[in-house]
Amino acid sequence: MNQDNPVDASRRFWVGTTCVAGGVAAAGVAVPFVSTFAPSERAKAAGAPVEADIAGMAVGEIRTVEWRGNPVWILRRSPEQIESLKATESEVADPKSLRSPGEITPEYASNQWRSRKPEYLVAVGICPHLGCSPTARMAPGAQTGLPADWHGGFLCPCHGSTFDVAGRVYKNKPAPDNLTIPPHQYLSETKILVGVDENNKA
Repeated sequence: MNQDNPVDASRRFWVGTTCVAGGVAAAGVAVPFVSTFAPSERAKAAGAPVEADIAGMAVGEIRTVEWRGNPVWILRRSPEQIESLKATESEVADPKSLRSPGEITPEYASNQWRSRKPEYLVAVGICPHLGCSPTARMAPGAQTGLPADWHGGFLCPCHGSTFDVAGRVYKNKPAPDNLTIPPHQYLSETKILVGVDENNKA
């Protein structure tokens, strides 16, 4: 009966030990590496609905909340601003929000105000041209970069796209669409949930 060579037995022992140690080390490296593919809690929360408090908002005030990494504006419009939407109707490119139905404008905001309530505009503050963030220019009248008959609204300083106080883009501007109206619902008279509506549409 052949006996194992002591040298071969010793070699097999150290080879096996090395393999086991290497496997443990590889597993230790792989676990944190694989975990980098799992979304962080912050990343998950970035797409979650956001509650906005509109209590005590002054007429003409804009509040901003972050949803999916983008600013969402909530503007409390004055009676004069609401009335101005009749004047801008013929000046904007898509007055009825017929482009991209359901994507840019939910059905419940497919009206002249582009909102659930005429008094409040809820819109994503990102220009659909190249992703810049427009600035609020609510004062009516001639201003730098704006026409003499300006009714108030938003100006994208990057390429000059202008939007009325309903977020409707003016004709012959680089922006191809109106500002996006996100899915949202009123939880109460003073709370808006941005990011999901009553039909659970996000």
